[in-house]
Amino acid sequence: MVTSPHGLASEAGARVLREGGNAIEACIATGAAIAVLYPHFCGLGGDAVWIVADPDGRRSCFLGIGQAARHLPGRPADETAIALRGAGSALTSACVVDSWGHAHAYAVRHWGGTHTFARLLDDAIGFARDGFPVTASQAFWLDFRKAEAVNWPGFAEVFMPGGSAPEVGTIFRQPRLARTLERLATDGPRAFYEGPLAQTIADGLRAAGSPLTAADLAETRTREEAPARLLYRGMELLAPPPPTQGATTLAIMGILAQFDVAALDAGGADHLHLCVEAVKQAFLDRHGLADPDVSAQRIDALLDPAHLAARAQAIDIAQAQDWPHVFRTGDTVFFGATDAGGRSVSVLQSTYFDWGSGVVVGDTGILWQNRGAAFSLDRGHPNVLAPGKRPFYTLNPGMGLRDGRPALIYGTQGADGQPQTLAMLLTRLIDFGEDPAQALAGPRFLLGKTFSDSRDSLKLEADAGEAVFETLAARGHLLSPLPAQSPIAGQAGVIRVNADGTLDGAHDPRGDGTAVAVNTDMSPAK
Repeated sequence: MVTSPHGLASEAGARVLREGGNAIEACIATGAAIAVLYPHFCGLGGDAVWIVADPDGRRSCFLGIGQAARHLPGRPADETAIALRGAGSALTSACVVDSWGHAHAYAVRHWGGTHTFARLLDDAIGFARDGFPVTASQAFWLDFRKAEAVNWPGFAEVFMPGGSAPEVGTIFRQPRLARTLERLATDGPRAFYEGPLAQTIADGLRAAGSPLTAADLAETRTREEAPARLLYRGMELLAPPPPTQGATTLAIMGILAQFDVAALDAGGADHLHLCVEAVKQAFLDRHGLADPDVSAQRIDALLDPAHLAARAQAIDIAQAQDWPHVFRTGDTVFFGATDAGGRSVSVLQSTYFDWGSGVVVGDTGILWQNRGAAFSLDRGHPNVLAPGKRPFYTLNPGMGLRDGRPALIYGTQGADGQPQTLAMLLTRLIDFGEDPAQALAGPRFLLGKTFSDSRDSLKLEADAGEAVFETLAARGHLLSPLPAQSPIAGQAGVIRVNADGTLDGAHDPRGDGTAVAVNTDMSPAK
């Protein structure tokens, strides 16, 4: 089974599974396709974080995270923030393509992969060359940013052809991106970082005003590391290590493990209040997460049972804790797959904000990320900007193992909202026994500021019900209603592997995605 935010991307991965490919190969095909089909949330100019696991005991994270330029521009002493858009935010290299290459080599080495890298780009090349119907999501985010987008280098020429935003259903083509993908198919993934294509990319970045160079591209490599782990109700949850916030998601679940969640009503006021307060407690420890090459990371201490128990004891079941902390926005895509051998993959790809930096690199068709804006300029902050450093990362795909075998593959869009959405999903899936479609459809919350509401309030989807709103307000939560099934609440996906080997899967009803299953005899299945 494959799940992703776009039906065509899910089908690209499913085709690989039908051909006998493994879950990594399916996810490379899905990831390449979604980089074309969802240009507002991810692309070749972004990064990726992977979790892979199999029944033979292998568990790995591929951290496809680009690093800051080695030669950063000087900054005025009174400057307090990094630019959110434009070349001033295009400060980190892009590692998603290298992560595809790294994953492909792993699949060959450990999972008997037989598909060539070029074959796995076929669908993506076709979508870029021949076009695809514009989604409601792409149209919404282009309309939302159109006033500022006209000033982004090279952006309007690619994404607003003829001077106007394409409407939903219009066939949208990216011929320059197709040519770049064709070169990667011919020359391999490292062509993005070394050789003539890499030099073309570096020249385009320099022309736009980015400090990134060909040397920075050549230095960009995926790190393979062990996942962070936490036991929850007998299921081993995996999350990526720093500089991601994976430990924060695990800490939330470790705090919730101190309570009898299953005794509550799913989606009721007590369930929501407990999850919100657990998020607050875990987020108090999140400020120290940063690049472990530069700042020592004490993940064992964050996930220590005594520490989590103390955090749980700080929760007042009857009263909300004040929450004035800053919320970070960001948009990503989640996709995942499991194959007939139980080998499973969970991935997030991102260009950080919707449309990333807005910088289109020369004539490559590549939209570059603004992940550099995630750094701090506070010299005392663990995440302070520095040459060659990786920024703090919100991407944290997840996986749950039952008896050592992958049983849940999950993840979501949403930056700071990711651990919040995952807390609701995991409690619904594990504590309440809901299936993926039920869990994904349930109302969610989002704590803190959003692009549409600058108050540090608790955003809650309206379908939680009037009684829940009233009860939470009485407990001191400052509430702001979101429309039912609001895209602001994230676009998540889940695949569940049942004890009898059958699969349940879905992608979020808040988006354009779907899960596609393939029978083990390689014939299509619903």
